[in-house]
Amino acid sequence: MRAVAQRVSEASVVVDGETVGSITGPGLCVLVGVTHDDTPEKAALLARKLWSLRVFKDKHSLADEKSCSDVGGPLLVISQFTLYGDARKGRRPTWNAAAPGDVAEPLVDEVVAQLRALGADVETGRFGADMKVSLTNDGPFTLVIDI
Repeated sequence: MRAVAQRVSEASVVVDGETVGSITGPGLCVLVGVTHDDTPEKAALLARKLWSLRVFKDKHSLADEKSCSDVGGPLLVISQFTLYGDARKGRRPTWNAAAPGDVAEPLVDEVVAQLRALGADVETGRFGADMKVSLTNDGPFTLVIDI
């Protein structure tokens, strides 16, 4: 699994003019991509990583020492098969490494379910939809996480 996590002060996702998910931070906007050999165990590991990732400032320190679990930060989780796009050859990316929807959707759902089981406030996009994502990146701060 691959995730792009951005520390945000706010984020939302719109489908067909309707806001289907939104958060007000501090929190994380997370794009999640699934490849062919991903498993529910990897989804659970990614959820634990996201929930405990220390990327928020402690007001008593200049260091990033707090996680979503520490600050009650919400997460907006959005499926993103293009994270497994490969543009090394030519000008047109290939999507061979991205898992098909019937494999990917349950695993993205598992990341969300695992986060919620950990106590996270999670909003989502809509799998397979044409989504418009808006966010205010706080930092800017962006991490790529491979599990």
